[in-house]
Amino acid sequence: MNNRDYKNFAPGCIYHIYNRGNNKETLFRDKQDYRAFLFRLGLVLGIDKDDLANCEIIKSPKSRIRLRSFKPNYFKIHAFCLMPNHFHILIEQCGEESISKLVAKLSTSFSKYINLKYKRVGQVFQDQFKSVYVNTNSQLMLVSSYIHMNPVKDRLTESPEKYDWSSFNDFIFDRNNTVVYTLFLKEIFGGTEQFKDETIKLYKEKMSKMPFGF
Repeated sequence: MNNRDYKNFAPGCIYHIYNRGNNKETLFRDKQDYRAFLFRLGLVLGIDKDDLANCEIIKSPKSRIRLRSFKPNYFKIHAFCLMPNHFHILIEQCGEESISKLVAKLSTSFSKYINLKYKRVGQVFQDQFKSVYVNTNSQLMLVSSYIHMNPVKDRLTESPEKYDWSSFNDFIFDRNNTVVYTLFLKEIFGGTEQFKDETIKLYKEKMSKMPFGF
């Protein structure tokens, strides 16, 4: 798949998508910025605002956000990680609606939020987002590990469970996070404990061979 050809997104396929702030600028300056991004992601996915409000890392003090959503189950988020100046999302397209449309809605809404909050103008994200097609279980496990271990790689934390802004703890604990769908990856890894152990193991063994990311 050509990473720049967004016409190739297909139903039933999983992709690793990622992007960073324009000119490598910080995207998330405080906790509310992280929540604002995840809250908007949930809205675009068609999740009810009340359900989003039940999750500590997602709830937003401003719920009157005008954002046209897709119908529930059009997409599944299998993993995510928000870093200070970029994000990673492992997403499955379940229908004919393209992932690029979801990302466009999310990026536009979040950009308006950032520009208004920080009294800035112009582009928030760098160019168009990147995408990598994930087509094997081994690749899926590797990409999941890369996403969840990103904060460790960048020395933001010593262990993935100490970082709030990824989906790692949604696989280990119950955070009432309706944005991420954990059942599929748990099945691929072989359960909760295996997910935790293999995520760290793959990071240590394979991270140097991973060609994508920031």
